[in-house]
Amino acid sequence: MTDHEINRAIQYVMASTSFGRDTVEAIVKTGMGELADCAMRSSRRFDRDVLLEYVCQWTIKKTGQPEPLVREVLGCAGRWLDDVYAEMAKQQAEQDEASREDEGAEPV
Repeated sequence: MTDHEINRAIQYVMASTSFGRDTVEAIVKTGMGELADCAMRSSRRFDRDVLLEYVCQWTIKKTGQPEPLVREVLGCAGRWLDDVYAEMAKQQAEQDEASREDEGAEPV
């Protein structure tokens, strides 16, 4: 994830919760950083709930923040990530559809 994307996730969480920026930023950067590391070093597919549980436990240990706080922040950040993924999947489907339509066109 880019810094811009991390900042967007932080802003989303802050708008959805009452937690301060420093707290949210530490939790989101730690959790999303570990999530990105997992994606880079593992080819195994994980169930979303299992992965979220792992990232929550990792973040709790790394930040020292209380479990309910970490779960709420990462849960909210996870919803933001789900929304981003859904939008990307929609755009990809539209591009695939446009490509299929172009393949059927006759050359000029």
